[in-house]
Amino acid sequence: MAAYWAALASPPVFAARRGGPPRLTVHADRLGGPIAADFTGLSYETSQLSDASFFSPGNAALAAFHRRLGASGVLRIGGNTSEFGVWSPNGMPAQATAEVLGPDTGRAPAPRRPVTPLAIDNLRGFLRLSGWRLIYGLNMGSESPATVADEAAYVAKAMGGRLLAFQLCNEPDLFNRNGLRPADYDYRHFEAEWQRYFHAVRKRVPHAPFAGPDTADNPEWLLRFATGQRHDVAFLSQHYYAEGPPTDPSMTIGRLLGPSARLQAQLKSAAAARQKTGLSFRMAETNSCYSGGKPGVSDTFASALWAADLMYRLAQAGAIGINFHGGGYGWYTPVAGTRGNGFLARPIYYGMLLFAAAGPGRLVTTQMDGAADGSLAAYGIRSREGALKVIVLNKSLDADVTLTIDASGVHGASVLRLVAPRPDDTTDVTFGGSVVGNDGAWAPAVTEHLVAHRDLLTLRMPQASGALVTLSA
Repeated sequence: MAAYWAALASPPVFAARRGGPPRLTVHADRLGGPIAADFTGLSYETSQLSDASFFSPGNAALAAFHRRLGASGVLRIGGNTSEFGVWSPNGMPAQATAEVLGPDTGRAPAPRRPVTPLAIDNLRGFLRLSGWRLIYGLNMGSESPATVADEAAYVAKAMGGRLLAFQLCNEPDLFNRNGLRPADYDYRHFEAEWQRYFHAVRKRVPHAPFAGPDTADNPEWLLRFATGQRHDVAFLSQHYYAEGPPTDPSMTIGRLLGPSARLQAQLKSAAAARQKTGLSFRMAETNSCYSGGKPGVSDTFASALWAADLMYRLAQAGAIGINFHGGGYGWYTPVAGTRGNGFLARPIYYGMLLFAAAGPGRLVTTQMDGAADGSLAAYGIRSREGALKVIVLNKSLDADVTLTIDASGVHGASVLRLVAPRPDDTTDVTFGGSVVGNDGAWAPAVTEHLVAHRDLLTLRMPQASGALVTLSA
């Protein structure tokens, strides 16, 4: 990394851009929507609960990684294996299982694994330690309504106010492809089934909060669900994977960082549902490449830039949060490792860390001119403490940029940079010149300072890099 900082200190040669260098105007008086303190979230497979000691107060290291991303985030338990979790109220002995339980690839039916009261009690202790709340997936796929209601009753009592919502299923729009339901299973069948399970749970837990439909990627189902269940759910949820399958050679870093028509369609359908029903939207499961991720893409620095950009794109679209899926040593997992071997932050975690460092607050209107190719993204935020911040992401893989920031009344700025030697680097990632420790600790070691000239700042953005700029009046 020393070579990177040395290059940054010397005059660079920037790629020429038609019409002059790009210019970012920050309209500090035009506030947008809020970014709540619990916007950030992580997602794990239900199968991880079969190791009752994983999510427990004893796993303080993992809780520290969660806390670093926010003092009040959201942990989601679900994934493909939520349809194969077996509620075992009598403490059925856990099957022999390795502690490393990463994302389910969906290539074969998952083994049925027990979920015991001990696992739920330990999960409650873990959430207290991290300060986070819970979205909990129930098994509509292969359990009876009565059994699901029993599990929900125990979880609701154990979690109390830490329970944000139940979800009754995982990607039900794929049930007719993965063997859980007949080939003719459609939305009408799903809605009738969802209602049957919903009422069974509500009979046991009258005020149980719900979210859904938690579909894979189905704008039509999302809108129909919002219309039909608007009085039954607290918010809408759906999944999004930027790429896949990993075996496709066209799933590359360049594609990951480029525009996504599917994401735009999802955001459009979520906005339509909100306008029609008033229900907010959370992306309850997401990551770079489905089926467990793709090495050389999902585990690279490029995923950090992609993650930070996605989080702000969602916030701009009015979403209330996001949950990045992971676990074990999955290619795309934000936190990799086990209790025995220790944990480490993968590159994607650093993109989430940038978002955390900017903090909650309200979005500020920004206008970018002279960067028509879309590789340069910028977002403004007014923090709860009143600080004005700008997040800049240069997603170009081959062009450095000099950016002019125009913000009225600003005299200077401090800059924390998100960098790596190469976009495909899997290890040498830093934010603010520092790495995240094995205990989740992080503090900036390198802060740059910019001086404004007539309310204008000049920010140099090397190719494939990010920056958190805090403006000072």
